[in-house]
Amino acid sequence: MTSANPSVHKWQNSIEQFLARPVIQHAIVVLIFLNAILLGMETSPWLIEEFGELMSNVDHVILLIFIAELVLLMLARGLNFFKDPWCVFDFIVIAIAIIPASKSLAVLRSLRVLRVLRLVNKVESMKRVVRALVGSFASLGSVVGLQLIVFYVAAVVSTNLFGKDFENYFGNLGASLFTLFQVMTLESWADGVARPIMEKFPSAWIFFVVYIMTSTFVVINLFVAAIVDSFSNLEPDAADKQKADLKNEEETEKARLLSHMQTEFMGIKTELHEIKVMLSSNQR
Repeated sequence: MTSANPSVHKWQNSIEQFLARPVIQHAIVVLIFLNAILLGMETSPWLIEEFGELMSNVDHVILLIFIAELVLLMLARGLNFFKDPWCVFDFIVIAIAIIPASKSLAVLRSLRVLRVLRLVNKVESMKRVVRALVGSFASLGSVVGLQLIVFYVAAVVSTNLFGKDFENYFGNLGASLFTLFQVMTLESWADGVARPIMEKFPSAWIFFVVYIMTSTFVVINLFVAAIVDSFSNLEPDAADKQKADLKNEEETEKARLLSHMQTEFMGIKTELHEIKVMLSSNQR
């Protein structure tokens, strides 16, 4: 069984280390910001008329730099590139930017603004936030299920209670769901929905207060709790990673010192052998 060519790994590691340099990463972040500014400027007809060609050229140069970075990273990692979700996201964003924006694909031109989201991959604190959100999906699923149950029960009850007299708001299940969604967001719920109904049903405030307390305050706080819990779970992982990195650095340092000591020992051994040879020749 033949071993892998070490020279291949050497140049791949060199590319990865080059791209991981703080100067390179900071430059990419600056280019992402600049690209975001250019995309915003392209929404102005006056700026397009005055500086459209210049902005287009700068945009193309930035895109070429992004492509070069992506190609180098693919060469360095090989197929492992597609095992990293962040790399796959970058690949999709850049691929969208490369596709010609014909009439049938004109919407893809607007999606160029997704390049700004590459900042998430470049800023570690943002990556942690995304990891926490993704990690909270399991808990959020249960909270969403509870929210849907409350939402559905309240819609059925409100349709039965107020549907005949307020068909625009609660005439059917769909209308009730939409109205209750408005109430849940607290958008004009009192003057726009509750008070007109209370003129006909004075006790209707009980339904709205209970619904708002349940759907808005309780369930929304459960959303926040699930996300905060996911953040707290990330902290030990980060600490463990930091400890592992320190341990690896210590082991690397120990290996370096051991290698240095072995080299020194071999040098001393060689010098002793030469001295022994010289003494033997002198005795003769």
